[in-house]
Amino acid sequence: MSNRLSRRRYVAGTGAVLTLGTLAGCSGGGDGGDGSDDTDESGETDGSDGSDGSDGSDGSDGSDGSDGSDGSDGTDSGGSGADDVPSEIDEYLTEAREYNGEIMDYTDQDEVTVAVGAGGDGLAFDPAAIRITPGTTVVWEWTGQGGAHNVVSTEDSASSFDSGEAVSEEGATFEQSFDNTGIQLYYCTPHQSVGMLGAIQVVEA
Repeated sequence: MSNRLSRRRYVAGTGAVLTLGTLAGCSGGGDGGDGSDDTDESGETDGSDGSDGSDGSDGSDGSDGSDGSDGSDGTDSGGSGADDVPSEIDEYLTEAREYNGEIMDYTDQDEVTVAVGAGGDGLAFDPAAIRITPGTTVVWEWTGQGGAHNVVSTEDSASSFDSGEAVSEEGATFEQSFDNTGIQLYYCTPHQSVGMLGAIQVVEA
């Protein structure tokens, strides 16, 4: 099974928060200052009625603007976040290197390249998780980093594929076409235990 990698093709599967506390400013308690009108003899003291101006504290109602915090709902962003990743893939890649809880969408491409030997230590697939449509070909390309690697599907994968013996040659490639929908899980035999894992979701266009 040596040298099985150089551009081989396999076909898989034929099988509001309203702040009310500030309303206390509406008490208009300042109106009590009108009592000072009894000193009308001074003529000028009537000006104390101006204390009614304390009602201006109603302006604090502006704090209702805090309702804008509802905008935080934006955290429900659709994107390609963890909520968008099938649970089977998310669970499988829990310990995978270069996996950040996202799946890269390549449903508009006929061919996708995945690096073999990625990451700072060359012990990862990158991207670790991808989404494609039936008929798409995935090309794994060796970086030459991290030692010898291979690509092998798990027993739970919707398709069976195996690149053969682990190799370290930079530029070596292995191809696999996926014709049926399903979840494809795979790993590198020599580095499976350290998290060199990958996954593919094949969905209808």
